[in-house]
Amino acid sequence: MNLAIMKNDATMKDVSAVIARVEDWGFTAHLSQNDAHTIIGIVGEGQGDWEQIRVLPGVERVVPVKHPFKLASREFQPENTVFPIGSHNVGGKGLLIMAGPCSVEDRSQIIETAIACKEAGAHVLRGGAFKPRSSPYAFQGLGEEGLKYLAEARDITGLPIVTEVMEPGLVPLVCDYADILQIGARNMQNYALLHAVGKAQHPVLLKRGMSSLMEEWLMCAEYILSHGNKRVMLCERGIRTFEKYTRNTFDINAIPVVKQLSHLPIIADPSHATGKSEYVAAAAKASVAAGADGLIIEVHCHPEKALSDGAQSLRPEAFAQLVREMRAIAEACGREIE
Repeated sequence: MNLAIMKNDATMKDVSAVIARVEDWGFTAHLSQNDAHTIIGIVGEGQGDWEQIRVLPGVERVVPVKHPFKLASREFQPENTVFPIGSHNVGGKGLLIMAGPCSVEDRSQIIETAIACKEAGAHVLRGGAFKPRSSPYAFQGLGEEGLKYLAEARDITGLPIVTEVMEPGLVPLVCDYADILQIGARNMQNYALLHAVGKAQHPVLLKRGMSSLMEEWLMCAEYILSHGNKRVMLCERGIRTFEKYTRNTFDINAIPVVKQLSHLPIIADPSHATGKSEYVAAAAKASVAAGADGLIIEVHCHPEKALSDGAQSLRPEAFAQLVREMRAIAEACGREIE
């Protein structure tokens, strides 16, 4: 990939001329604009003479991108990506708080939990209608029935919905109900699914694979971005190591590293990272201090009865206390939780 960086006084006619030229050569052009520059990302397997681009009107310079993740890199877009989720923005000063149960178990459970999460300060309701499980005998979710219960909970509380989609054929169905499509850790490198959610032009929460490098994670975001879907959030949820006292090892390093490498918002998942409710608050607060743009936290009104992940779920009162504590940390770091 190369970047055509336009001059400050470049016109839209100049920009269009560059795009037309590179598309004639078989490349795809992606536009990034900020107060300082207009940048044209040029990707693909085309062929052309870059000197011809350098001499076009309005072009300041042409530079290569050193990272394999092109559109996700700060070289392509120096400014943070910020976009709305419901009435809140993600990627800006405010932190986005997502909360809810691991699985949608029945209508009363999801509505009760949604109301409690809203009252405690959540901005988005999470809940799994389709659940990839390690055991084929474990609860797999309610499917479309669960999506309908999530939609009803949204109608009651006003909270947008984030839920997992597991295969390309389910993307249209989940888009009909959900506000954010979640790609789970086990599906991070499901490339057919990444193409499908990219084409859907729906907001995406992309979880890091349990044994994945940061570069591999960002390359998966690149699949989605390559379709022009710029509303992508990354989610750090812990990685697999030799340690057994927690479910995963929370890679707190990933938050500042990815923030330096990429313009995409990053969300922390302390519930899956630790796997134990008693550690969730500490990991969540550390995430805020490390620069996360939001958190996704499992909350269940009756975790002892949960059909999945009860051990890592907070009760609503504990979640409300955590939101208050995170708000103070966010303010100390120049951020806010509305």
